[in-house]
Amino acid sequence: MLYSEKESLYQTVNEQLSFLLEGEPNVLANLSNASALLKINFPNTVFAGFYLFDGKELILGPFQGGISCVRIPIGRGVCGESAASRQTVIVGDVKTYPNYISCDSKALSEIVVPMVKDGQLLGVLDLDSSLVDDYDELDQKYLEEFVAILLDKTEWNFSMFEEKA
Repeated sequence: MLYSEKESLYQTVNEQLSFLLEGEPNVLANLSNASALLKINFPNTVFAGFYLFDGKELILGPFQGGISCVRIPIGRGVCGESAASRQTVIVGDVKTYPNYISCDSKALSEIVVPMVKDGQLLGVLDLDSSLVDDYDELDQKYLEEFVAILLDKTEWNFSMFEEKA
């Protein structure tokens, strides 16, 4: 995909997300539709989804793709690294990345964007591609904008994710 086509697609996807979430604050509904929106628009995507922070570790949230890892410790794997640093992490070739956790053998590259609101880590957006080196600074820019739209338009009440006694 050409750079300008990719940028145009991201602009459209972020616009669609904004409209899709208008008037709907529910976190599960919004994360579910957001993951579907990414999966259907980017054909090389083998996983598009969210891991939510429960105060201790990342727990698998709404996603599109195959069966996936359920719990990820902070600092472990690409998702855990992004959560720990609160920075976007791009891995061009997961097979050569020392801290990679393999959940799906079809995944060859990955980008993870942290979701932080008012200084609080809420989780991460995780995308895996069937192509090596599929993600770059353009993906980072627009996926960070995608996450910002989600954070702004969604009501983040995580009491449903707390461990029960």
